[in-house]
Amino acid sequence: MSQGVTLAPRANAQVVAPAAGRVAFSVPYRGYGQIVIIEHAGGWSSLVTGLARSDVSVGEQLVDGAPIGVAGPGWPGYRASDHARCPATGLGSGRNILIWCSANPCDTQQLGTQQDTRAMKFAPKFAPAIRAAALCTAVALLPATTAAFAQVEGRASPEFAKLFATYQRIKSSYVEPVDDEQLIRGAIDGMLASLDPHSSYIDGAAMERLNTMIDGNYQGLGISIQMDDGLVKVVSPFRGSPADQAGIKAGDYISHVNGKLIYGLEINEAVEQMRGPAGTDVQVTILRAGRDEPMELTVTRGVIELEPVTWEMKDGDIGHISVNEFSRDVGADVNAAIADLRMQARGGLKGLVLDLRRNPGGSLDEAVALSDLFLDEGQIVSQRGRGRRDTIYYDAESVYRGDVAEGLPIVVLIDEGSASASEIVAGALQDHQRALIMGERSFGKGSVQTLLPLTRDTALKLTTARYYTPSGRSVQEGGIEPDIRVPQLSDPDAERRQRYAMRESDLRGHLVNEIAYEDKSLERDQIDDPRFAMTAEQLEEQGIDDFQLQYALDTLRRTNGVAIAARAGTARRN
Repeated sequence: MSQGVTLAPRANAQVVAPAAGRVAFSVPYRGYGQIVIIEHAGGWSSLVTGLARSDVSVGEQLVDGAPIGVAGPGWPGYRASDHARCPATGLGSGRNILIWCSANPCDTQQLGTQQDTRAMKFAPKFAPAIRAAALCTAVALLPATTAAFAQVEGRASPEFAKLFATYQRIKSSYVEPVDDEQLIRGAIDGMLASLDPHSSYIDGAAMERLNTMIDGNYQGLGISIQMDDGLVKVVSPFRGSPADQAGIKAGDYISHVNGKLIYGLEINEAVEQMRGPAGTDVQVTILRAGRDEPMELTVTRGVIELEPVTWEMKDGDIGHISVNEFSRDVGADVNAAIADLRMQARGGLKGLVLDLRRNPGGSLDEAVALSDLFLDEGQIVSQRGRGRRDTIYYDAESVYRGDVAEGLPIVVLIDEGSASASEIVAGALQDHQRALIMGERSFGKGSVQTLLPLTRDTALKLTTARYYTPSGRSVQEGGIEPDIRVPQLSDPDAERRQRYAMRESDLRGHLVNEIAYEDKSLERDQIDDPRFAMTAEQLEEQGIDDFQLQYALDTLRRTNGVAIAARAGTARRN
């Protein structure tokens, strides 16, 4: 047979396997309808095209003559010249192409005889080329949304064959019709979920939520959440938010909203359940480590005005600056806060408490800007990815000149809700011995996510690098260890929550630190510190509602904080 021959089967003819074999491929293909490739003993394969429906799946074993599908109506025919796309040439050599159908007669042109099928059997040397050619553009054969999904290379054929076979089986056999958008979105989400907990696909709703976090305000509970094995996990409540006032804590899990189970929902669906008009109540069921029974809390929704930086003057001319998230202009806002505190201090500003507790992170650039406020030399942070372009070093003096708080002792407060950008700042100030770090071990998220646009309103949030503190430490899994561990004694559940607190290292699929991290929490829990023996009730009687902050303020009032930071740094190195 020569190139240019047109083969046209009768519409709705049943197509059968030319010989026993295993189905290697079964997908739609360009204008050729469904195609099937069958591998036979002896190293040769059959290629079946122009099917209106395929009734076989990848991996299925077929006997000789087994039905494999139905020929498509109105199909214009198959031209042998199309094989010129394959590296193989000379289709007339080797085994002859055999053609037969179960329904007679087949319409043929330029053959002179009536034959019996649409299945074509090729010499062994042609089979790999045919399979590769089919897979090179297999994605383009699916509907438009599928075509935009990826460009498939022939060398990836075995794995992509599974993907497309699954797609085809769902489309043809699922109990209800399924649209392409649902299947492709599910495939994308599945791919990203297999990487790490922080990579995700962002579309309209998620993009709007991200923009709100950066620029705007909304009505709801005021919490930062993430999905953890189908459960809604609270990363941290925003300070002063309705959730914070109702008693929701970092590390809590929300299982029900208004009595409705939200397990297994997409994060956007869970967010929608919790948001609502300001002034309305919502009942949430909380699962908290250390508590045997779920907790029912009623939260009154409010207008969440995102104030990334707040500050106040404390007794003894000590400034308290809270950074609630790393959104736009945080560095500039903290700079303005220090200037305002200097004006308020009658006897001159004596010290600063930089409060990063319950701060889930945000912009890497803003973390660098905030660190640069207090450093006048050296490296702030480095990020290292797969390629040279993904490796970046951030140095002091790149945003602000000099140390704006020169001469002032600084205490940085962190806890298990301090993540990502918060850890960059704490790690930089700790390594440069510019501040004393107090509180609890931080969350341990040492990876960088980059927003990679796909279309005008969709993007990938993809983990592209790890970051390292100036001394070369990765905080991934282990987090930042405080120089002085200060438990939150004002919270009666704090110690139990610390023992069972969820951190980065507890999340399924988290990136593993290159240097093995040793968890010292069990050793720590066995040591009683006489400084931290008071109960929440005793502290309340003394008017102390935030023991960690009070301890930081008392430290600055009693001692030289810079000297303490230097001694703590020396002790860590030893």
